[in-house]
Amino acid sequence: MSTVDIRPLLPAPALIDDLAALLVEIVADGGSVGFMHPLDNAHARAFWTSTLQAAAHGQRIVFGAFEDDRLVATVSLLLDCPPNQPHRAEIAKMMTLPRWRGRGIAAALLRSAEAAAVERGKTLLVLDTASEGGAAGLYEKHGFTLTGEIPDFALKPHGGLTGTLLYWKRIGTERA
Repeated sequence: MSTVDIRPLLPAPALIDDLAALLVEIVADGGSVGFMHPLDNAHARAFWTSTLQAAAHGQRIVFGAFEDDRLVATVSLLLDCPPNQPHRAEIAKMMTLPRWRGRGIAAALLRSAEAAAVERGKTLLVLDTASEGGAAGLYEKHGFTLTGEIPDFALKPHGGLTGTLLYWKRIGTERA
């Protein structure tokens, strides 16, 4: 197996094309990441253009996982929280292409996001994942605590409702 390279992403046309293709494939595969199937490339490109612009302004960090220079997974660390929540960050849009799952790539992305949060003085991470087909096992394996489930929270990409599971994790050494 080749080495996976994890790195923060910044706006670049070719990268936006790769991110859009990844998002379209994840949604087509049933990934509950905020979009409905079929997702067209133009909407996927618009999402990533806006997301990477927010990253360029320090509002988030988007990490990409590359295997042999091919983008195979991504996760975002949201840093732009309200003024009364400067101590926390949120994990969002964890996506791994189906044929690359089970290789530890999502875990590596999660570790990178957590390390970046700690470097920025964050002491609490939060996230949510779909009740059906989400990554609850991954998050629990990495120390996240389940707070609860909100039923019928969102539509699944191919229709029907799914709940969302809410998780949190204390990080770093300081406590707010």
